[in-house]
Amino acid sequence: MEEQLELNKSLAIKCFNLTWTLIEKEDRSQEDIDRMINAAHASRYHWEVAGKAVNLARGEWLITRVYAVLHRIEPCLYHADRCLKITLENDLKDFDLAFAYEAMARACKLAGDDVESAKYITLAKEAGAKIADLDDRAYFFNELETIQAGS
Repeated sequence: MEEQLELNKSLAIKCFNLTWTLIEKEDRSQEDIDRMINAAHASRYHWEVAGKAVNLARGEWLITRVYAVLHRIEPCLYHADRCLKITLENDLKDFDLAFAYEAMARACKLAGDDVESAKYITLAKEAGAKIADLDDRAYFFNELETIQAGS
């Protein structure tokens, strides 16, 4: 059983890293896009088998980011909502709470709902200010800025 859990953890991490590599790729082919979507969902699945609530929330966040990059409103909103719900239900704080609000802000912005986006940006900024690690805090605020830039 422990061996199976370790395999799932390893696959979750590999799929997450592959997804992020594809998110950062500038000229994605259709195969890259398909692989990016599938890898994000696979990472989330493997964390469901072997992870904790924090891993599930981060998995949902990753899926949200993929759909934001692809300008796919409905799945972006769905997974941002799941990310936030998992985060709040499990009382996750710090980095995870800030990024859950960031996901909602990005998804609402993509959907053209500037009022809701602004609400979640405010919540994200409040949560981001409480991120203990200074490097994580700086990274978070850089990512938050990309919402207004439209990335």
